[in-house]
Formats: sequence, structure tokens, C-alpha cells
Amino acid sequence: MDNLVPIAIWAAAVILGLGLLGMLLFGIQSIVNGKINLVTAAIILVPVILLLILGLIVGDWAVAGIWTLVIMFLLAVISLLVSGIRGLFN
Repeated sequence: MDNLVPIAIWAAAVILGLGLLGMLLFGIQSIVNGKINLVTAAIILVPVILLLILGLIVGDWAVAGIWTLVIMFLLAVISLLVSGIRGLFN
């Protein structure tokens, strides 16, 4: 039974990697076909870029992931507040 755990972890990592590869390939295909706006694709990359920058600065990728989550939550709250305030004046 102990020999099965590493195999299961590798199988899950491979399935995760294939899923991410599929999303990347279909995303590129959608951009090429004009189904996705480039601004939308750039907004989707913000958390990835933020994680890479924080990971390189902090050095601990788990802490960088937590800081990325906190910063993205704050950005979401700020964008909701700005959208709500803008809706009051329109």
C-alpha cells in the first residue's frame, strides 16, 4: 500500500498538467480565432504574473501564493466598490 501513494501523486500531477496544457492550447486557439479579447486574456494573467513576482521576491512559494490570494481579494473588493460608486453617478 505504501508503494501506491507515490504513483497516485504522480498520476494526479500528470492529470493536472495535462488539464493545464489543454486549457493553454484551447485558450491560444480562441485568441487566434478571435473569440477572446486580448485584454481579457491579459487580465487572466495578472494572478500568474503577481505570483511569479512575489515568488521571486519572497523566495517561499507558499507564502507568495498566500500573498497573491490576499492581493487578488483586495483588488476584487476595490473593483466592486469602484463599480458600485460609478453606478451611483450614472
